[in-house]
Order: sequence, then structure tokens, then C-alpha cells
Amino acid sequence: MIEQNRIDRRFAALGREGRKALVTYLVAGDGGLGNTVPLMHQLVASGADVIELGVPFSDPMAEGPVIQKGHERALANGASLRKCLALVQEFRQRDDVTPVILMGYANPIQRMGERAFADAACEAGVDGALTVDLPAEEAGPLNALLAERGLRTIFLLTPTTSDARIREISALASGFVYYVSLKGVTGAGHLDLDSVRDQLAHIRRFTGLPLCVGFGIKDGASAQAVSAYGEGAVVGSVLVSAIGRAPDATAARERVGAIVGEIRQALDR
Repeated sequence: MIEQNRIDRRFAALGREGRKALVTYLVAGDGGLGNTVPLMHQLVASGADVIELGVPFSDPMAEGPVIQKGHERALANGASLRKCLALVQEFRQRDDVTPVILMGYANPIQRMGERAFADAACEAGVDGALTVDLPAEEAGPLNALLAERGLRTIFLLTPTTSDARIREISALASGFVYYVSLKGVTGAGHLDLDSVRDQLAHIRRFTGLPLCVGFGIKDGASAQAVSAYGEGAVVGSVLVSAIGRAPDATAARERVGAIVGEIRQALDR
């Protein structure tokens, strides 16, 4: 039997409690490298169950303008993959329970080396990785390296993913599956709840993993709506926007905390 890691334990506990997961995203270094760990702790204090820590990249192709600007701010602040890992290690000094997933792109991992990345992520206290532009056909080696170290590999499924690819991705995925509710980039469009319901029901034919819905989740109402059909909601652009508009680090934490708290309350209703 595969030993559970923090992601598995968190979803199992939420399932027993009949609660939905709130997965929150921020870009490491956005708002200042020194404010990233305090922001992570604020997310948890306000009700986040899982943290996706974005690894800044110069060409974040899946992101809309809000998160692209977050990547730009983070890079200007000197953020990098190695510094992301150091931030997770710092976060673990106070919080050894909350799952942390690195969400980013293949280039920084390949520059570091997949084995070196897997070792460093494990040592830092990372629980999983979501590599946006790493296709299933090429994900096997990294997937195996992460699995050997007890880390999970999160994959994206979209409204246009074919059954053949859903099957292929489901065979590789672990932890949970991230369902992209919209065609397009992060922060775009409006939710089609009928489509989300139907697509999640279809995906369940291929996997027993928890399904979390992201892209277009902006507040408690939208998070509550999608979580009726899945195991959780992923919230990103609205948090990155709040950080970008905040006049200082304290205001950024307060604004993020207020948004997450409102969504948590809605999910728990």
C-alpha cells in the first residue's frame, strides 16, 4: 500500500467531515520574497486546505494577465525555483500539516534536473507538483521520481480533453485531479455549471481521485457552486490580483485573508 502524504490525508479528512477542499494559489515572491511565507500562513489561518505555490516563470503560457503580472512581479523580486523550495522549507518550520504543491512550468525543473528537483522538493517539504506544460507522454520519468519520494503529481483536465487522454492522465495522476472549468487561460470567462457537472461525472468514469475545479472561481458563490459537483475549488487569480493591488505587505495579507475567509464560509454552508 502506498503511504499517504499530506495531500491524501487532507482529502481523506475532508471526506470524513463532509467538507469541500479550498485550494489556494499564490506566486512565490509576489508581494516580496519576505512576505510569501506570511501569506501562506495567512491562507491557512483563513481556511485554505491546500496551497499551490506558483513557481515564477518568464513565459507562463496558461495564465491570464492577472497571474502573468504576478509572475513578472515575483521575478523582479528575485524569485526562482530554488528560492521557492527555500520558502516551503521555511513554511514547514511552523506548519507541518498543510499540503503544498509547486505549480509551474517544465523549463526550471529541467534546468535544475528532474532528479535534483525531486530530491530538493522532498527535502523542502513539498507534497506534489503540477507542471502545466509537461504533457502526459513526457511526464513518466518525473512522475516516477516524485512517486519514489512520496510526492504526488497533479494533472490538468479540460473541457476538450479526449477520453483517451483522460484515461492516460488518470493512470499517471495522484493526489487529486485539477479540472479546468473554462476554455482559455486563468481568470477568464464565466462558469458553465451544467458543463462542469457533466464533465466531472464523465471524468469519474476514469478515476477515483478527488476532483477540484479551477479557473473562474472568484468568490464564495462560484466556489460553492462548483464544489457541489467536485471535491473542492481552486482559487488563484482573485488572490494574485489582491496582492498586486495592495499598498504594502500587511494590506496584502489582510485582503487575501478576507477573500479566503469569505470563500471558506461559503464552502462550509
